[in-house]
Amino acid sequence: MTFNVEIVLRERDYAVTEILDHAGNRPRDWTDHDVENVLKAMLLAIDRVKHPGAGVRHVVLRGFSWIVEPADDGVVIAIEIPSGAAVAGPFEIDQRRLDQAITRILAAANPSRPAVH
Repeated sequence: MTFNVEIVLRERDYAVTEILDHAGNRPRDWTDHDVENVLKAMLLAIDRVKHPGAGVRHVVLRGFSWIVEPADDGVVIAIEIPSGAAVAGPFEIDQRRLDQAITRILAAANPSRPAVH
């Protein structure tokens, strides 16, 4: 399936639309793995807009704000990182179910033990 991501970088007054492909399940059948891949694809899309021509970089699911919001045809995922924001969708999936999946995925991505940086 393909979906749109609208990206606005900091200090810019216009959005860039990226069309992303997700080879997994349909949204109503998404597993946590599907949701994780969509989040990573969104973060990579922001990076591509900010750094055109750069190679694919490693994605870490930490350090961003997110929300799942209702839309006309389902729900959208909105994320914000220091360099900008992105909104993807709409997706035909229950808002609460998607919200819970993102919560689980982000909790699993964060170390449970204190880390020294």
